[in-house]
Amino acid sequence: QVQLVESGGGLVQAGGSLRLSCTVSTRTFSSASMAWFRQAPGKEREFVVGIAWNGYMTDYPDSVKGRFTISRDNAENTLYLQMNFLKAEDTAIYYCAILDDLGSRRGVYWGQGTQVTISS
Repeated sequence: QVQLVESGGGLVQAGGSLRLSCTVSTRTFSSASMAWFRQAPGKEREFVVGIAWNGYMTDYPDSVKGRFTISRDNAENTLYLQMNFLKAEDTAIYYCAILDDLGSRRGVYWGQGTQVTISS
């Protein structure tokens, strides 16, 4: 059974940083396309950024470009999202997912989410 467990969320002040982690229990992590999504209160879940097995990344949306960085450690079966210069509008539940493929941006397996709250 595939499991994804996010961690690293919390409450920080605007301008601060957080590093989210997603540990994945699957032998095929090193070949999987992964992504981070987020869902803000009252809004639909949105795709933030994806990364292929070889490190190729999708574009970042303008809302996070230059502030967020996705990375992965295939040896540790872990996906990361470094978030800097956080803003109130980054407040959301952040989910990691294994994608069907990077182009589809469709999540096949999901974590339970980690809450990120930014105080202004």
